[in-house]
Amino acid sequence: MLERLEAQMQAMQMLSKTQEVTADNLANINTPGFKGNKVFYQMVKEQVDGREVSRTIPRQHLDMSQGVLEATNNEFDFAIKGEGFFMVEGQNGERQLTRDGRFHIDPDGFLVDGNGSKVIGNGGPINMPDLIRATEANNGGGGMEVATDGTIRINDEVYDQIRTVGVEDPSQLERQGSNYFKATEEMLTEDHSSSIMQGYFEKGNVNPLNEMVDMMQTVKTFESQQRAIRTTDEMLGQATSKLGQF
Repeated sequence: MLERLEAQMQAMQMLSKTQEVTADNLANINTPGFKGNKVFYQMVKEQVDGREVSRTIPRQHLDMSQGVLEATNNEFDFAIKGEGFFMVEGQNGERQLTRDGRFHIDPDGFLVDGNGSKVIGNGGPINMPDLIRATEANNGGGGMEVATDGTIRINDEVYDQIRTVGVEDPSQLERQGSNYFKATEEMLTEDHSSSIMQGYFEKGNVNPLNEMVDMMQTVKTFESQQRAIRTTDEMLGQATSKLGQF
């Protein structure tokens, strides 16, 4: 009976983890480039007090399905069609991956994301002071065009190329905040299959209807486990009370 109680408690812990993941997905529905997490369960075997015990533990993996590409007509908005990532460099010099391509030019001429992290090109952080000068000379029109392979042209001259990278095993990515991922160099691969779409951004790939259905199912299952635990506890109390009579 104690083993049954332990199994029910483990089930409730797994359901709580599932609910956390679902809540995080729903909270980021409107986050551009967001990739939701999916929960699955893995059976593992452990040695406990000299005996082999099987238990189920929750795991999660990154859902890399394509989000909807929405047109903005902003020359500094970019979306990746495919499974690649943009690479950006924070103020601390750490490089991270992202799918959020809403960029802009900072006062120093660097192409940066919404948090000020510098977008990486073929030669490092992309710096385009020429674009600023061209914009000023053309009364606001810099004439920047970005091809699907990331090649940047300013007034028809090749300037740089936005770098996109692939990840050999996305399940190994470490999420940092809503839209950044940390990866080691060993995990990265050259990305030749993705396309960069200028004037678009990628919506998050979370389906709110599916997430709400999952949440309701999780709540119902959690409540049934609560009732089962109460029943087991009552049976255990009765057994203990009867043993005390002898």
